[in-house]
Amino acid sequence: MSSSRLGLRLAVCLLNISEARRKYIVENVAKAALLEKNGQKHPEVSVLNIFSDQEYNRSVITIAASVAELGNSILAACLEAFQSIDMEVQEGIHPCLGAVDLIPIYPLSGIGVEECGAVARSLAENLVQGVPGCSVFLFGEADLPEKRTLVQRRKQLGWFTRRDFSALKPDLGVAPARRCGLTGIGASPYVMNCNVTIDSQDLALGKEIASAIRGSNVNGLKGVQTMAFPHEGKIEIACNVESFEDQEVTETSEGSQYMAYSVLGDHFYYVSPHYIEAQVKKLASDRGIGTTGRALIGFTPQECKNCAEYAIKEGIGEFWKIRRGIFM
Repeated sequence: MSSSRLGLRLAVCLLNISEARRKYIVENVAKAALLEKNGQKHPEVSVLNIFSDQEYNRSVITIAASVAELGNSILAACLEAFQSIDMEVQEGIHPCLGAVDLIPIYPLSGIGVEECGAVARSLAENLVQGVPGCSVFLFGEADLPEKRTLVQRRKQLGWFTRRDFSALKPDLGVAPARRCGLTGIGASPYVMNCNVTIDSQDLALGKEIASAIRGSNVNGLKGVQTMAFPHEGKIEIACNVESFEDQEVTETSEGSQYMAYSVLGDHFYYVSPHYIEAQVKKLASDRGIGTTGRALIGFTPQECKNCAEYAIKEGIGEFWKIRRGIFM
């Protein structure tokens, strides 16, 4: 049964928090998203997945809900996270600026990205009012009128290298407190996370491969942003895979470069995880090394929509327990 037949207008948040080594904290944050202020479960909210990586010390919690419930659900999860995560002592190899590092909101069904942007802006205001020391930067449809992308904002703020909060200038809130750090909140078409591991410890080589497939570079993959990290004795190519609208893309199938989906009649495309893996494998092979696996952090856009519809229709708040969230 589709979400339109259910009467639901669905959106999803891939909540990125700077904690993975204390599993109970991550699960407490996830469970907080499911509860109303009176302690009752939200009927139209489900935590679809938890992905935690201990070396990164970062977790991605996938929270799907009707658009009317999503903002309050994310707010409850963030309040729990800010109580439990202290950026003054946080360690991990993945770049981050905040205890709650990133709150991206994506439309799934029955709503557009502009409305997700409005949810994101309202959430940002509620967070800075409700959490002492919380400060926020906005991106995408939440960043009006400029609508700067997440990559643009991260570069401006030194997200990739900085952990000194004193000079950061937030869009909302006071100067970042050392405990909370700086939180990014925004909205856009769905962004998928896909990581491919190469069988090498050579970080320079990993960065070379990451650069070769980065969408901003010549012959790179459209909409794909990449970084390379040491990970479990090897090198991981971490990819953010953006959705985009492109009239020139026509071929979409499991074996092709692009996959397609639609929201409110608008058609979006993204590079297939299989194609990303194949390209990394080829580039690695050209350099005399192999790959050891691929990890999809959560879902493709269509998988996310399908799981959200099913979980909410069946009243399954802790869907991640059925799906067996991944703790690495």
